[in-house]
Amino acid sequence: MYSFNGDFRQKPVQSLRGASKNEKKESLIQRAQEERRKREEVRTKNASATKIQSSFRGYCTRKNLAGYMRADFDSKIQTNQRQAALDADNLQWCISKLPIFFKNSQDGQRLILLGQLLIKHKVAYLDSCKGKVKFLLFQLKSLLQIVVSYLNSIASTNAPIAIPMRILEVFLTPSTYKELNMVQEMDSQRIVIELQQSLVKKGYFPCLRQLLNNRVPASLEKTAVPPTPIAESIFDLIMSSVNFAVMTSDKKFRQDILRTVTKTFLCEQYSEQIALFLLPAMAYGKYPFPFVELIHTLIEGANGPADENSYMSVTDATFSASTSLQTPMAHHSVILGEEEDTPWLLASVLMLANKELGNLSVQSCATYLRLLQRLMKQLPQNKSVSQGMDDVSDSEDDMDDDEDQGIISIQSLQGECLRLINSESHLKCIYNCLMNLPQSEYIEALASISFHLLVHHKMAMHKIRLLYVLAFNSQFMRNMWETCCTVSVRTVTGSSTPLLNMLSKGVPMSKDNIDRIVPLLATFCCLFNHSLLTIHDADFYGDTEVSTSSMPFFLDEIVPMCWQLRDTCLGIIELAHPDTRMAISNDYRKALEKTGVLREQNNEEEEAELTRQWAYLFKVISSLVRQLHNRDSRRSYCPFGHWLAPNVRIATDRPSQIYSAQNAIFVRRDFGSLSALTKANVDTDAPPLANRDVRNLVILTELPFVVSFLDRVKILQNLIIVDKQEHQGEITNFGMGPSIVINIRRNFIYEDAFEKLSPENEPNLKKKMRVSLLNAAGLDEAGIDGGGIFREFLSELLKTGFDPNRGFFKYTADRSLYPNPEAGLLVENFTSHYYFLGRMLGKALMENLLVEIPFASFFLSKILSPSNASLDIHHLQSMDPLIYKNLLYLKHYDGDVSDLGLDFTVVNSEFGETKIEELKPGGRNIPVTGDNRIEYIHLMADYRINKQIRPHCNAFRRGMNDVIQLEWLQMFNSGELQVLISGASVPIDLQDLRQNTKYSGEYNDVHPVIETFWLVLNEFSDQQKRQLLKFVTSCSRPPLLGFRDLYPAFCIHSAGAEVDRLPTASTCMNLLKLPAFHNAETMRSKLLYAIESGAGFELS
Repeated sequence: MYSFNGDFRQKPVQSLRGASKNEKKESLIQRAQEERRKREEVRTKNASATKIQSSFRGYCTRKNLAGYMRADFDSKIQTNQRQAALDADNLQWCISKLPIFFKNSQDGQRLILLGQLLIKHKVAYLDSCKGKVKFLLFQLKSLLQIVVSYLNSIASTNAPIAIPMRILEVFLTPSTYKELNMVQEMDSQRIVIELQQSLVKKGYFPCLRQLLNNRVPASLEKTAVPPTPIAESIFDLIMSSVNFAVMTSDKKFRQDILRTVTKTFLCEQYSEQIALFLLPAMAYGKYPFPFVELIHTLIEGANGPADENSYMSVTDATFSASTSLQTPMAHHSVILGEEEDTPWLLASVLMLANKELGNLSVQSCATYLRLLQRLMKQLPQNKSVSQGMDDVSDSEDDMDDDEDQGIISIQSLQGECLRLINSESHLKCIYNCLMNLPQSEYIEALASISFHLLVHHKMAMHKIRLLYVLAFNSQFMRNMWETCCTVSVRTVTGSSTPLLNMLSKGVPMSKDNIDRIVPLLATFCCLFNHSLLTIHDADFYGDTEVSTSSMPFFLDEIVPMCWQLRDTCLGIIELAHPDTRMAISNDYRKALEKTGVLREQNNEEEEAELTRQWAYLFKVISSLVRQLHNRDSRRSYCPFGHWLAPNVRIATDRPSQIYSAQNAIFVRRDFGSLSALTKANVDTDAPPLANRDVRNLVILTELPFVVSFLDRVKILQNLIIVDKQEHQGEITNFGMGPSIVINIRRNFIYEDAFEKLSPENEPNLKKKMRVSLLNAAGLDEAGIDGGGIFREFLSELLKTGFDPNRGFFKYTADRSLYPNPEAGLLVENFTSHYYFLGRMLGKALMENLLVEIPFASFFLSKILSPSNASLDIHHLQSMDPLIYKNLLYLKHYDGDVSDLGLDFTVVNSEFGETKIEELKPGGRNIPVTGDNRIEYIHLMADYRINKQIRPHCNAFRRGMNDVIQLEWLQMFNSGELQVLISGASVPIDLQDLRQNTKYSGEYNDVHPVIETFWLVLNEFSDQQKRQLLKFVTSCSRPPLLGFRDLYPAFCIHSAGAEVDRLPTASTCMNLLKLPAFHNAETMRSKLLYAIESGAGFELS
């Protein structure tokens, strides 16, 4: 055999002499391998040359044959055009041969000529194919496939498309074949099915999309009417295929067509032609869109796609080799599963549903909700959502109506989806399910839909009617909670464990279980939290007999719910901080993962998404738990100790980083990873917080009530100690270090303190304060302030400043204090006085000084409020029970509200002068009716409890926060804050008092006079004991942490042997000056006379 270069291939040279003794073994092997490689290279070149020659000869042959066929084709076409009658054989020959040589760039005109001839003589052509159905199908499939290929190639040009479009229209219509007598072999419907299946696999619908995008003008107004004849023709081809598929009994064919149309037109990003014409035309055009079939197809496609091979017809198998065309879009059967879902598909389904939902059956509505549950995962997020679910923008523009502009960008897609979900048709669909179906068929779907709405739109609760309709449906809320408690997972042992219990214990779960419980629980908490805001205390506690109460649960059901939600919050904290839990071995972890009990380790992206999910769930649950706890704080409905978590233990007697860290660390932060809570350490030299401290901080800022009150008091005192050391130094008790020294006239305590302790004179009240009192003659009183004089001064100052006779505070009906709304009429700069009083009360808390000042609970709630100190109507009862009662009466009034003669104004009496203020602009001219009475009730309550005293409360809060951080006090509720200020109203423990009492002079614990004193004191009533304590310390209540916390310590000093003298006291030093009464009766009478006379220092 000769190669191209003329060299003769010689046979391998074989040496019979054996191996050369002079050649080494390695070189011999290497030489043999090189010769073998060269021979293989020669063989490869020869084989390649053979293939090239064969391919070239084939190309030349095909080219020549195509040329001969084109010439014969042109001749036969011309012959048929000249003849009056159709030569069927010639036409069949042309149809058979054209696909063989057809090229889009050369043979377009031949296709048009053939199409014209075929359309003109279609009846004669079809008659000639009687009895040859397979032959007819083969020819039409080949022809229609090259038509699709040709249309796809000229879609972006100006070439005419009328004839190719007409070919598709004629031969894809069943009526074309109805006149043929082919019943015995194949009916007309089956013929069209075969043709449609063939075209779908060759990119029929993508071709129509290309034509729509390129041949229909882009600058359109939104319309369901075709703007051009070409648009109408394309739309007819799409919808005729869809409607024909729906009418057939072939379910697989129907699903194949619907899936392909969905994937082609509804899943990809919209062009302007699709957004402004095709989608509106599908929904509201002349063809009824088969929406029910679509949702069933999409549901079945996700659950279990059919076998691809089932769509291959007999003729496809027979003629597939002959019909392989050069088209760039060859498709197999489309299987549209969950992984194929897109935001565009969600918007498309919502738009189509908006018209069809009113015609659906109950079961179809339930199926639609399941589909929507799956698609809502694709709801686009706002552009501001980058770090977490909490960062969703609350812009009200998210709900703008985009009808005029369409939805051609991902930015406008969310608003359009939310607008469609907010439509009346969707509300009717959901209501239909709620009223006619068992909860198991819709509850999880509705919860998942609501969850994605809440997550992706911060204002969803106020903007989307679906959510607040569900929130105020009592039966739905009860069903939601029941489902949350009962949804379970089967364990390895075969038993069922509720997912809520697993979450409460901090047990890691698989992703499937997380996806089941998180939407249910988060949705329930969001909706119930929202509805609770509108439920008055009377309805919540069941005090009213109104049958239309919106409270979905009874109190005995709320109590275990509080317990379950509290533990769930703590369980989520455990999941977020796994380092605080006991570790398990890798082998044991793998075993648990195989059983499905423990989820497998995710990648970083999945872990971040999971963290955001837990963060959102924790946020909504903790918000609901806090609201339920606030109700319990105002009026108890839970047993004592119900909120305390036995598994939460924060050691208060050992050093912790939360005390030594910067004060800014003790602020409510977004729940999530460790780094989110340790941001305060980034700019400081302090080490990062330990994981246990992070966990404790989350609990103390989000759920402080699960920790006992005494433990929280100890934590507060530890925080104060660190803060005082920072501002006062370590040697302040030795009379050194930074301090404030002031001289105060005893008869003008408030005036002098207001001037000398103003922010301009003393900007930092956290320093040690030393006070020198001046008597009425202007002379210094004897004594050096070692802390006692300051405490006496501060106590008297607070009593004077909060005295209602001074005018800054006034009494409620139960004689509790709150800011006087008319204080602005007394002094011009009234806010500076409230700022000053706030600083002084903060100083008393910082110095652990108890003052018996009873504040109104709503005012304390304003101090503790993390927001702008605004409260809701529920707190109005503690301010003015009469107004609260009247407003509730108005809410439930059955008569004509307009007969009451109310308008949107409020009447105030300022020092005898009546003044009318409007609750809203133009309120004088707006009567209160049955339609607007709820608005009137809330505006009136907001005016009384917020607007009227807002500047007073804001100034007081700023002043208090200047001395002691309000974030620290937010560990307590209003009742507990009152205890911090005034002490607890508990019996006095004499044993504790005696153990922590000091003695001076000749007295000691075993002195006969002291023995008599304690014996007499033990016989006192509780009221008399309180009078004695107030006589000595100026406060009738014991310290919160016992008398060991009293500073200075309770001390009894010998006042001599004069038994005619009365006991006296120095409250500044907590000192009782007791004469030596050896007789018990004398001791009793003298003590009672002294403590009950109220004469104070005059008796000294």
